[in-house]
Amino acid sequence: MSTPETVSADESVDRWADVRDLPPSAKLVAKVLEYNDTLTQSELADETLLPPRTVRYALSRLEDADVVDSRFSFSDARKRLYSLKI
Repeated sequence: MSTPETVSADESVDRWADVRDLPPSAKLVAKVLEYNDTLTQSELADETLLPPRTVRYALSRLEDADVVDSRFSFSDARKRLYSLKI
């Protein structure tokens, strides 16, 4: 019989299965989104210290893997807000 800790650890590993084969930049962006609920692309670039172009590429890979949600910002419609789905 599994303990609650084992179940949560297994669920955590399964959640990240879609991210495992992605580039390191995408993994870093996903991890930052895990700790911060919702961020813009520029905020992600600031938090990860990655160039904006790399963050754009990472987000596109995460969106292709269907692990990131994006929506328009209500305060500034030019920006998109990203959050982790897993």
